Amino acid sequence: MTVPSLPRVAVVLSHPTQYYAPWFRRIAQRGELELIVFYLWDFGVQARYDRDFGQLVKWDIPLLDGYRNEFVPNASADPGTHHARGLDNPALAGKLVAARPDAIVMFGYTYLSHLRVLMSPRLGGIPLLLRGDSHDKARGTDWREIAKRVLRKIAFRRFSRFLAVGSANADYLRASGVPASRIDHVPHCVDNKRFQQAAASASAQAAAWRSELGIAANAMVVLFAGKFEEKKRPLDLLAAFIRLQDRDPAAARMALLFVGSGSQAAQLQAQAGDRIGRSVFFAPFQNQSGMPKVYACADVLVLPSFGNGETWGLAVNEAMNLARPCIVSTHVGCGPDLIRDGENGWMFEAGDVDALSGVLAKALDVDRNGLAAMGERARRRIDEFSFDAAAAALRDAVHTAISPSRRYAQ
Repeated sequence: MTVPSLPRVAVVLSHPTQYYAPWFRRIAQRGELELIVFYLWDFGVQARYDRDFGQLVKWDIPLLDGYRNEFVPNASADPGTHHARGLDNPALAGKLVAARPDAIVMFGYTYLSHLRVLMSPRLGGIPLLLRGDSHDKARGTDWREIAKRVLRKIAFRRFSRFLAVGSANADYLRASGVPASRIDHVPHCVDNKRFQQAAASASAQAAAWRSELGIAANAMVVLFAGKFEEKKRPLDLLAAFIRLQDRDPAAARMALLFVGSGSQAAQLQAQAGDRIGRSVFFAPFQNQSGMPKVYACADVLVLPSFGNGETWGLAVNEAMNLARPCIVSTHVGCGPDLIRDGENGWMFEAGDVDALSGVLAKALDVDRNGLAAMGERARRRIDEFSFDAAAAALRDAVHTAISPSRRYAQ
């Protein structure tokens, strides 16, 4: 009896990332799909200037090991994901044809190279699956947004399946005219195993780091980790923290730690004023290998983003792996899927500084044992958003796309 060959899947992704590269490695290890990833830019592998962090970035974990991948030459004069022509790879369609895939998974559809794939007659018979993470939590209704929705519906006709990262993304797809029957839940995930295995050593490192930063050993640490930029609203967090400390003497035992860099760094420091070094602390950008220590340093993570830019918030996944409860705004895409209000974290109305201050007060009222219990519930929740869960969901979506009768036997 002939053993059927594995489905051959070509992935098109802008550049190697610290989140997806380990997932691709895990997919290859599982041996259920024959995977090849085509990258359109070398950011993250080569040191490149990150506009949002405001510095050179090169990730310090393996991004190309353990799975097939190939860089497609980028002809853009200004390569990157900050404009539609930043991914301009004329050879991509030919590379995809030569790979002879049973299905193509595209991460995005709005760049020049994506549009060439969508319009290529040579690829017309190959099922396309779209992996995106957009949501509609703060989208406007002006003519530009209406025009985008019309164009989006047209582009979406070319895709066979849609790989939703979570419920907010699925809502966005349905609002864009995609039938629920064509949406597959492929959960957004990080390398849970790496973060959880690092937890023990990270705790010891965090204690020493807190001491170096000048944070009291008994302080309740509120963490912001990421880019200091408008969409993530670090200034909202600082304002909420100051309001709480000004009205509640018990909040004197709280410390606010900002870890990262970005365009609002100077403004944050100016508004923190003489609180810096007493109750507000700053630490520089940390690479991937240092992030477990960052989360272990905190008692709670806050992601106060506003607008549609925070499509998910993978920092929340990472913090939950370190058993940390999380506070997120209603505009953070992962909120409906990951946060159970009062159980493993809290949610607040995006842009409402008083509401955020109130949630910080709720966290302050929980003792260390209570926060630890919330953190353990957070860790159990994030176990469901794993590489294996996402790989199995992708496997099923591919089989459905190429032939419903060949759906993988469970």
